[in-house]
Amino acid sequence: MDKKNITRLITGVVMGFTMLFSLLWGGLPLFLITFFVIVCATKEYVCILKHKGFYPSLTLILFADAFFAVLAYLNRFNLLSFALTLFSISAFIWVLFRGKQPYIANVTTTIFGFIYSGLFPLYFIFIRDIGSQPTYHYLVKHTGDCVGLSFVVLLFFGVIVTDTGCYYFGSKFGKHKLAPVVSPNKSIEGAIGGTICAIISSIIIGCIIPLFNPRYIQLALWQCLVAGILIAIFAQIGDLCESLIKRDAGVKDSGNTLPGHGGFLDRIDSYVFTLPVLYYYFQYVVYDTNTICNLKSFLQGLL
Repeated sequence: MDKKNITRLITGVVMGFTMLFSLLWGGLPLFLITFFVIVCATKEYVCILKHKGFYPSLTLILFADAFFAVLAYLNRFNLLSFALTLFSISAFIWVLFRGKQPYIANVTTTIFGFIYSGLFPLYFIFIRDIGSQPTYHYLVKHTGDCVGLSFVVLLFFGVIVTDTGCYYFGSKFGKHKLAPVVSPNKSIEGAIGGTICAIISSIIIGCIIPLFNPRYIQLALWQCLVAGILIAIFAQIGDLCESLIKRDAGVKDSGNTLPGHGGFLDRIDSYVFTLPVLYYYFQYVVYDTNTICNLKSFLQGLL
């Protein structure tokens, strides 16, 4: 193994274990690690957009990121719509008084920035808190063991396995291009292989995790199957969308902060869309089944 691959491996192992530790612990460690990654990814995002000639407000995006992070830490999911409204209006006001051309692009890229690199990664915390009632002591949050831990571990490893499966099957069997304009190296065979790996991983983890703690929900086979399919689809879409942004801006990597891995945005791209989608699936389909029952009743009433 050459020096470059060794550096890449070491960086990947350190990142993986650091994130896994924070997910298992929850509370303050998860908040600090997630917010640190968000700040780094946001700075990379703004730099990428500047290559395209757009000038989103880094200051406003970071303020929004911090506000969203505090809401996530305090488990105030109900205030997100207020925060989105507040900072969306602020983006227009910023362009109105301090912005420069192109005005419309700067507004939209600012709003997109605090959603894409700020809000979506925070769903790690929202998923981790599913089924818990966090307590606070001098603003230090304690979540303890909760249902959300099993969900977030399943998702965390599911995305890793998806990326690994896509790479292995793509390099071994890849012949048909998946998205040649956006990412020429990705293949349909790799996407299929990654999806199969994600499903297998979700089924195995969904069955094993409850053995460690009876408080965890025992996922049915179909729930693990759906989770695996959703992870595979949105992890790959997230990867392709980040490639789309970089290719449009004419950059190869989002940064060079992580040796052998590029930037932080390159490492979390597969999670960005997967996290919110899986949050709503775990929260309202797997955990809170009353939502599905209410939806069925509503549809029956319409018919």
